Amino acid sequence: MDESFAPGGPIDKTRLKALSARSDAKGLVQFASHLAALPATGAAIVLAKGTPWLALALPLHGIVLVFLFAPLHESIHRTAFRTRRLNDIVAWLCGVLLVLPPAYFRTFHFAHHRHTQDPARDPELAKPKPVSLSAYLLLISGLPYWRERIATTLAHAAGRVREPFVSKAQRDRVMREARVLLGVYGTVAAVSIVAGSWLAVGCWIVPALIGQPFLRLFLLAEHTGCPLVPDMLRNSRTTRSNALVRWLAWNMPYHAEHHAYPALPFHALPAAHTLLKDQIVVQAPGYLAVQRQIIAGLRG
Repeated sequence: MDESFAPGGPIDKTRLKALSARSDAKGLVQFASHLAALPATGAAIVLAKGTPWLALALPLHGIVLVFLFAPLHESIHRTAFRTRRLNDIVAWLCGVLLVLPPAYFRTFHFAHHRHTQDPARDPELAKPKPVSLSAYLLLISGLPYWRERIATTLAHAAGRVREPFVSKAQRDRVMREARVLLGVYGTVAAVSIVAGSWLAVGCWIVPALIGQPFLRLFLLAEHTGCPLVPDMLRNSRTTRSNALVRWLAWNMPYHAEHHAYPALPFHALPAAHTLLKDQIVVQAPGYLAVQRQIIAGLRG
């Protein structure tokens, strides 16, 4: 599959070529730091068991866990690392943890990039954005995400791949991938039962459920309320945030920059923002500001 798209912004070719250089070293440092946070937050759950601190430890671990969506996203673009094999390995690891198999996600996500904010062809708009406060709360609960992911993966494993953005040539791979994913989950379940262990539930399933609303809020900021136009510097939102959020999300708060130049690796997005910031139409001072704006629109 083609991994590049027509540029939507005014960066000159020489500068663009320099920014587009991918790096195994930068990718590995970023991914290692993200992975290193998981055992630390996981240990916090174990230490907090039976104490009030568990109410803090579970969502903290869950947030770090579900934001593995960021390296998954970067890897399916194959910009996280220079080496293609590294991208594919990381995409699989993260995809298993999030019930989001990488081959399927790649087809979905690339269709989103090609048809961003096109109501007829953008798969992210196949289900309407929330138009009421109750719909907003349901969406950010993460429950629709898990329902869709489980139902779609089961359908694909059964041979029912009917999404229009999945080509005939890709269908067999999507089916095989779903079956492998179910095999992994079956193995984890069997080992957990035989060992009498609740580790997978306590350090994976429950934290992922608790952390998912934070990812939903983050993703909702990317395009909600942006114009339904093909111009990537108008139809995507860049949200200014702190260094911790930028690290956790692999610089994806610079979302208009990513859509204008999706072949840029995550570590080039801050420089791209410097070049493009005066031309990005929709910008927000933070994620709380975006959510306040969305909620105000729903109430209005």
